[in-house]
Amino acid sequence: MGTGQNPSPFSRLVEETMRLRASGEWFLDELGRRVLLRGVNLGGSSKMPTHPDGATHLPTDYAGHRSVSFIGRPFPLQEADEHYRRLRQWGFNVLRFLTTWEAIEHAGPGQYDEEYLDYLYAVVKKADEYGFVVFIDPHQDVWSRMTGGDGAPGWTLELAGFAIDRIDPSDAAITMAGRYPNYPQMVWFSNYDRLACATMFTLFFGGNRFAPQARMEGEPAQEFLQRHYIAAMEQVAERMAGLPHVLGYDTLNEPGAGYIGLENLDEVRLNTPGAPLMTPFQAMVTGSGFPLVTRQTLRHGSDTLTDQPVTLNPQALSAWLSPEADIWRQHGVWDVDEAGRPYLLRPDYFAGTRFFADCMQPFVARFAQAMRRHDPDALIFIEGVPGVPEAMQAPAGVPLVNASHWYDEWTLFNKHYDPAFSANWRESQIILGEHAVRQSFLEQLRRIKSMSQQSLGGVPTLIGEFGLPFDLDGGLAYRNGEYGLHLQALHTYYALLDELWLHATHWNYTADNCNAWGDGWNQEDFSIFSPDQQTDPDDLNSGARALTGFCRPRLLACAGLPMEQTFDAQSGEFVLVIGAEPRPNLPTDVFVPQSSYPQGFDVWISGGSTRYDEQMQVLHWQGMKMGVHELKIRRRT
Repeated sequence: MGTGQNPSPFSRLVEETMRLRASGEWFLDELGRRVLLRGVNLGGSSKMPTHPDGATHLPTDYAGHRSVSFIGRPFPLQEADEHYRRLRQWGFNVLRFLTTWEAIEHAGPGQYDEEYLDYLYAVVKKADEYGFVVFIDPHQDVWSRMTGGDGAPGWTLELAGFAIDRIDPSDAAITMAGRYPNYPQMVWFSNYDRLACATMFTLFFGGNRFAPQARMEGEPAQEFLQRHYIAAMEQVAERMAGLPHVLGYDTLNEPGAGYIGLENLDEVRLNTPGAPLMTPFQAMVTGSGFPLVTRQTLRHGSDTLTDQPVTLNPQALSAWLSPEADIWRQHGVWDVDEAGRPYLLRPDYFAGTRFFADCMQPFVARFAQAMRRHDPDALIFIEGVPGVPEAMQAPAGVPLVNASHWYDEWTLFNKHYDPAFSANWRESQIILGEHAVRQSFLEQLRRIKSMSQQSLGGVPTLIGEFGLPFDLDGGLAYRNGEYGLHLQALHTYYALLDELWLHATHWNYTADNCNAWGDGWNQEDFSIFSPDQQTDPDDLNSGARALTGFCRPRLLACAGLPMEQTFDAQSGEFVLVIGAEPRPNLPTDVFVPQSSYPQGFDVWISGGSTRYDEQMQVLHWQGMKMGVHELKIRRRT
């Protein structure tokens, strides 16, 4: 596929819907139609620099963290047409567009990568040519690359008092770069509870309250970190302000609470599969130079075993630059007895504070004010860590979107899908039977949507991330070409989104994915596309993984009230029920992909008329009288 081709057919579809606005649970276009947003996260490898190659399986001590480049994430600008054209052919209309704080401000506080920002503007601007709306996601996982994830620049850790080259060896974090091949799958998530990440999030959201002596360049740590983070994102907002297809900004991907709100530092709060068992206090002192003998969790079928002993930080290294830099010992949380053994002084030091209500909410208000200085109509997307029970809170006067994430946790952690078995790790609940599993998923998603109504004031719900690993069962599908389990899972997930009328962005599309290393980050392999599956570069569907699982018929824009939407993947029957409004010349648009109907399809309607745009794969339905109307599509054989 060449580049620079005229994308006018795509822009023609949306030329009247340049700016969407939120209204209740829906997004409205400029014609007043209710728009259902379905799209992807772009992209999985945007967490890592292009130069030097930041793929997490490559060893590094992060010594050059100030001189990296993210230009070319999610793909080189000269390849953008190909990828946007493919995503549009698959029926997506929204992109959750990843960037990171590190990508913008890696060189040092206040030193912005202008070349990267120019690239980011150009690649986001081009998305408009293909009819996409975009919201910018300042992505992070467990704070930064140096603490086992991605997001913040390395200098934030240095200013907090950490020696970056000792963070992993001291077990203050676990990184794939420092451990591979001895790196359990999905263990990165446990870094939320380890010293480095927990400290940084506590400083970022609660430094004033819990670490008043911690200062960065003479400024309170919380103020310094939040001010620089928001200023970096303002660099993006200032450039994007003239792009009406940019809906708004996510505040921060899956923000961690750190130690904030913990009632007892001496109790295990979450047993992450594959991670060592530690209390927050044990993790705190282990990273500060005290070895710990504990147990390592192991997977075995549907059971989690915890009978393998493991010694953490056997070299007794401290992640702190010096003993004086140890923030929590400095603040009297713990100390060392005469025998040189650490002991806990204040198990309830972080208790009594609600993360969202007391810390996240004022941050969201501050972030929103800054973004809306550059774009007064920008929507603010908020989320928490998946599964955390505390309800999100809405700052007064901020136009929000609930962008919570949802995953089938059993499949996520075990890379195995069984339609009749699932587990909720946080509630220690096993779910048996296909119907029970589906109902559990439905209730989880329904709770997310109800939060939009009950605590956020009736705002849209866009599931910011959902999806599944494509390397199920050791990447079996890559060897035998069979994606039956993937299709079964995706049909279930999308059917639930349809049932609840949820907007969503699939995790993810990674342009440089490969079978060997997946998305290039911590053994994750979620991309719906891979060049390794691409056999015909001129066929936009080539390279798709389980294409018909996510490329499905669905409502795009409704001239009325959407009431019901179902799709039977096996029979190909699609049903849409709407309450038509008295504007018969205004079309309701339905995406009908040819990949789901290779031999064509027949349409039945209760009223009005239809016209199918074969190039755009869009069925226009209009001319209905006011009232409830139904459209059915059936596959020809």
